[in-house]
Amino acid sequence: MIDTKTKVERRPFESLGHANHGWLNARHHFSFASYYDPARMGWGAIRVWNDDEIAANNGFPPHPHQDMEIITYVRTGAITHQDSLGNKGRTEAGDVQVMSAGSGVRHAEYNLEPETTTIFQIWIEPTRKGGSPSWGAKPFPKGERSGTFVTLASGFENDGDALPIRANARVLAATVKAGESVTHSVGEGRHAYLVPATGAIAIDGERFAARDGAALVGGQTVTITAIEDAEIVLVDSE
Repeated sequence: MIDTKTKVERRPFESLGHANHGWLNARHHFSFASYYDPARMGWGAIRVWNDDEIAANNGFPPHPHQDMEIITYVRTGAITHQDSLGNKGRTEAGDVQVMSAGSGVRHAEYNLEPETTTIFQIWIEPTRKGGSPSWGAKPFPKGERSGTFVTLASGFENDGDALPIRANARVLAATVKAGESVTHSVGEGRHAYLVPATGAIAIDGERFAARDGAALVGGQTVTITAIEDAEIVLVDSE
């Protein structure tokens, strides 16, 4: 577990769990599948953060989920979703989709593009179990989050156009130009985890390369400065 005196823990990309299945090259920020690290079982309600590279014309065949909020942030390429509710949709780079598994749903996620698709797949534990499963996707033009965090998915009613999730959490993203900064305040008792999808950043002076993870304890405000043009994804949860 993170030393609460540290406030920010860097988790280098090279230290993440790794599984290469040929069609899928995956890195795991937290214990997942055959990767097990008792110190990285999750971060608050954040249970999974996978950094996936999916080969062209490949993907995850139909499989079930229950009682989990599953957020897919597409970094490059596109992902095509199909589920047992009859939903089907294609989510492109920079956009996000949310599946609330609820009482149970089967879904498939395919890369039908002619090139590799890269995604962050994030699982957040819901505040309540059961309920009807649901799916939604939304485009979020990068211009709308230039130099500031924009809420992409949220369990709070006052977050406007954000996709709803059944968790006491927010998923945010920002694009920050080199030399510019954004701040984020983590409330007391909360947990935040962020990853620069692209570009290098510094958090309160410490350098984080692209795809490194940063675990932030509650009760602090951090300053995130782009060393290079950067795209940042952040989850703030219980």
